[in-house]
Amino acid sequence: MYLSHSGPATAHDHSFAVSGFIGQISAEHLNLVQHSVPTEPATWPHQVGYLPRRAQSFQHRTEVDRLRAAVDEESTAGLSQVLHGMGGVGKTQLAADYAHVAWQDGGLDVLVWVTARSRTDIIARYAQAGAELCGIDPGDPHRAAEQFLAWLTPKAGAKPCRWLIVLDDVTDPDDLTCLWPPDSPHGCTLITTRCRDAALFGPGRRRFSVGPFSPEEADAYLTSSLTAHGRTEPAERLTALAEELGRHPLALSQAVAYVVDAGSSTAVYLALLADRMIRLKDIAPDRLPDDQIIPLAAAWSLSVDRAAALGPPGLVRPMLQLAAVLDPNGIPVCVLTSPPACTFLVAPARNKWPRWLRRRHVRHASSKDAMAALRALHRLHLIDHDRDAPHQPVHIHQLIQRVTCDEAPPERSDVVARAAADALLAAWPESIRDANLAQALRANAQIVMGQAGDALYRPSPHYLLHRLGQSLGDSGQVNAATLYFHDLRDKFAYLFELDHVDAISAWRSYACWRGEAGDPAGAAAVLTELLGHAVHRFGPDHPNTLAIRSSVADWQGKAGDPAAAAAAYPDLIEHTLRELGPDHPNTLAIRSNHAYWVGKAGDPAAAAAAYADLIEHTLRELGPDHPNTLAIRSNHANWLGKAGDPAAAAAAHAGLLEHVVRELGSDHPQTLTVLHGFAHWQGQTGDAAGAAAAYADLLEKAVLVLGHHHRTTFLAQHVLRREKANGSASALVRDDAAQLHVNGPDAHVAISREQVEFWTRIQGPDGPNTLTARNNLGYFQGQAGNPGAAAATFANLVEDLTRKFGPEDSKIITDLSNLAHWRARAGDAPGAAAAYGQLLRVRRQHEGDDDPQTLAAWGSFAHWQGEAGNSAAAAAAFADLLEHMKRVLGRDHSHLDVIRHNLTHWEDVGRGMA
Repeated sequence: MYLSHSGPATAHDHSFAVSGFIGQISAEHLNLVQHSVPTEPATWPHQVGYLPRRAQSFQHRTEVDRLRAAVDEESTAGLSQVLHGMGGVGKTQLAADYAHVAWQDGGLDVLVWVTARSRTDIIARYAQAGAELCGIDPGDPHRAAEQFLAWLTPKAGAKPCRWLIVLDDVTDPDDLTCLWPPDSPHGCTLITTRCRDAALFGPGRRRFSVGPFSPEEADAYLTSSLTAHGRTEPAERLTALAEELGRHPLALSQAVAYVVDAGSSTAVYLALLADRMIRLKDIAPDRLPDDQIIPLAAAWSLSVDRAAALGPPGLVRPMLQLAAVLDPNGIPVCVLTSPPACTFLVAPARNKWPRWLRRRHVRHASSKDAMAALRALHRLHLIDHDRDAPHQPVHIHQLIQRVTCDEAPPERSDVVARAAADALLAAWPESIRDANLAQALRANAQIVMGQAGDALYRPSPHYLLHRLGQSLGDSGQVNAATLYFHDLRDKFAYLFELDHVDAISAWRSYACWRGEAGDPAGAAAVLTELLGHAVHRFGPDHPNTLAIRSSVADWQGKAGDPAAAAAAYPDLIEHTLRELGPDHPNTLAIRSNHAYWVGKAGDPAAAAAAYADLIEHTLRELGPDHPNTLAIRSNHANWLGKAGDPAAAAAAHAGLLEHVVRELGSDHPQTLTVLHGFAHWQGQTGDAAGAAAAYADLLEKAVLVLGHHHRTTFLAQHVLRREKANGSASALVRDDAAQLHVNGPDAHVAISREQVEFWTRIQGPDGPNTLTARNNLGYFQGQAGNPGAAAATFANLVEDLTRKFGPEDSKIITDLSNLAHWRARAGDAPGAAAAYGQLLRVRRQHEGDDDPQTLAAWGSFAHWQGEAGNSAAAAAAFADLLEHMKRVLGRDHSHLDVIRHNLTHWEDVGRGMA
């Protein structure tokens, strides 16, 4: 099991290792992993996301003209265009063609292409757009997505932004709840989907049905495609081929690829197709997906045969099987060419040999062989991969995936799923800074898990199950990670037992991400419960048990009881020394945690002494360049300063700075963190000029490496701004360490408060920068674990905005939503109900009763009325919402079940039955 902010660890079977609590604790002072953010909001025009290439011999269709006319029509400005139809008819190509033309004609300022197969994918792409276009920190994807959508909303006096958002392959309309782009006269939303749900076709959305080619379009496509390769065929034969394949675009493209590549004729192809259709009808007449006809599967089968003859012997079919259980919207090439993938490619053929022959003639596939198999599949239009862009992902149509999976026997499906999981893990680095690659790996992992059923759980759980949840948390989706590990623990408990080693590991991850999500007390309570199971399963002195004990103490400290955390470690250290020895990395990690909490409990001198003793051990065991060694040296320097010796702290940071510059370079993120510590303690010695120079150096490098919006850049700018405002560098000396040196929400609270005071003096309480600073203050107060203070800040802000703009002006929606949220988090049910009630009224007036965000506010208002003790009002509100949703979604929509459940619950509460 791999922990966030930690070093690597090796765990033997049926165990997991403590993997560097040093890194986790020292993140306050030494951030070993920095996620990059944009240095500046991108200039227009700007594209976000990969736009699919136009298909070879792209066929102009009547739908193209209809779509362009609808989007360009003034009376429909701001409407969403929804392209729906069966798989393989070209919906994505139509959307891509429109996007290509609009982009090349200069008609767009911003183009965002979203592969929308899940809500997570949509949020991730919106967050990327928010980071690139608005400079929003992508560390909180949900907030970044919300702010991006708010940025798209037209604003009076702002420069119009002509935008197009394409949501390709929407599989569940519920995934778009609160994520629909706003209506705008300057923007357009284009959706492709196979769904026919009424929720996609409400007011403000124009519907386009996309079917197979017309007879004329099919003939034109076949003629132009064959002519491009110097081939001509009689018109009547092309018509016969088109009709035989149902004029289905995907089937026609495969037929052309086969005929051209094999040097055959359409007559021969029709004969082969007829023979293959008879065999397919005999084998599997009822297993074709998406209302497809038998000829499509026959065309696919012929194409696979041809690709297998072109590619490396025996490798093409296994490669197609592997791609069939991964994400059709993009499979990183490094996954399909990884060592586990190459091993899988030769396994089917090798298993057919006699056992004695396998040992002597084991054939190994290389990444070059795997790439050759991909090229063969690409030639026959079974996959799509750009040869000239090797890092571009591999795309495969879902129909081909479905038919491929249907043709495989059940026992083979389990083998393919585990091989795909092995390949994903091999391509998934422990520390990943490429957000696009991380998102692609998560999307592929989710597809594999959905395809595999229980194959990744039995006979033993696959580590990909843990890796996916860890990646969710590392990407900033801490709530998603918390829910994921909670469900994973329950799954393990159902399949095995609650004390199963993987259930305990998932349980521990659930607790830790719950703490990261803002509930440290809850994390400590969950871990305390888990500890009893660990003792029963492993015994009191097992490394797993000791690791959980350390986590319990750690989260107790983070929950506000550092004394209890410090008191828990001496006995734990004694057990660890006895079981692992004094120089074991886990022993050093636990001792580091103890030193940290001793300092936090009020004895910084003892913390500094403990870290000094640890330096010697880590240098000997881990070496001078190990991240944990650097972390301990950084912690030692900081606790020296907090113990009252800033000169020693500055000198220790200077020595560490010299080392990291030599080993990592002057612009490495770790170097910048050490430079930050040096500048801070230099200022505390009274050398304000030296500290100012160090902060200026830090600011220059941080802007280039981390971007304008990173917290390190933010703090450096704050210090220098205060210095300039005071006319000298003396402000550096007076700045409190808790405000300027702590990396986290507490520092931002202090700085936001100062910015509120500054802009209030300059612009007054209602100035635009003042309002922004007040909003930031409330947000950071909540993130720092003080929802009551956040609610109070937003209450004052809403009061002032109401006085300025009126109680139902749209300008108060965002802050009113924040007020309701933080009142709910603070446990103020009556206050939350009142705020959600006002929010509902404002949203109804400006966004209408059917808007997803209006409906969300409606449900929240009903819920918090019940929580405030008014069950009758809650039931009545849910009843009204249910009737309204029936009209919007239809009476049988699954989303109504949630509302019915809430209605029944509050009716039962009112009758005293709950």
